[in-house]
Amino acid sequence: MDRRKFVMNTAALGMSLGLPSVSAHNLSEEISNKQGLNIKKSLKYGMIKAGNTVLDKFKLVKEIGFDGVELDSPNGLDAKEILDAKEKTGLVIPGVVNSYHWKYPLSHPDTAVREKCLESCKQALRDCKLYGGDTVLIVPGVVNAETSYEEAWIRSQVEIRKLIPVAEETGVKIAFENVWNNFILSPLEAARYVDDFNHPLVGWYFDIGNIVRYGWPEHWIQTLNRRIMKLDVKEYSRVKQREEGVWKGFKVELLEGDCNWPVVINALDKIGYSGWASAEVSGGDEVRLRTIYEKMDEIFNIIPE
Repeated sequence: MDRRKFVMNTAALGMSLGLPSVSAHNLSEEISNKQGLNIKKSLKYGMIKAGNTVLDKFKLVKEIGFDGVELDSPNGLDAKEILDAKEKTGLVIPGVVNSYHWKYPLSHPDTAVREKCLESCKQALRDCKLYGGDTVLIVPGVVNAETSYEEAWIRSQVEIRKLIPVAEETGVKIAFENVWNNFILSPLEAARYVDDFNHPLVGWYFDIGNIVRYGWPEHWIQTLNRRIMKLDVKEYSRVKQREEGVWKGFKVELLEGDCNWPVVINALDKIGYSGWASAEVSGGDEVRLRTIYEKMDEIFNIIPE
């Protein structure tokens, strides 16, 4: 039983036993004073499978209840069309996701590859400013057979330092995401990686579900604390991971995997997090997007203890 139901049931029991009404009143007052986190909900543009135009898609997600939508950058969309859709719907574009960081990682041994990603990140920062957002999500590096952990750390930090002047120029923040890139695998490392830059425009874009395969989101939240700039929301099942394979762990609906959402909400509450949370799950038509919104609403209406 969750805390809200416990409090309400206790109040009802008190009244049925003829206890003073003030007891029930005080319990009800406690509930009224408790609120969920102050969260604005967004999703990724690529999740919207209905609608023929940017405006159609923006109208749909706005009607469903989402506060914003994040775009990839660079992208093949027309900037005027994006800004027109934003103005007509009132939908916010809180940030963008760099679209080159996997194919051309900032940790790559080839300087030409790193340069390509660097230029795309600069464009993403400028696009984000144009759209009115304030973060660019960047995967900082990838460790693989040709790139060692140490090399990924050094190369990526060298390249990201080149982005800071553009971040300062635009006022847009650089936000690193935790992904399955064999790099930055603990919250202590993540905090150190951010702190190495010692800059207010460099922080973390925390993906809650990505951690569940090898850790606990609440531990990362506690350690990263105010370094967290935004949240990505997804689910993960360790049972599916064990029985069907690691990638199948994502094939589970929000609230039906192994994210302990009440504990996660408590951790976010303790660090005073408020702001954006963006769904990053399999999208679809209007029915599917409404389901995602309702699940997110349920998650972020959990009352912190």
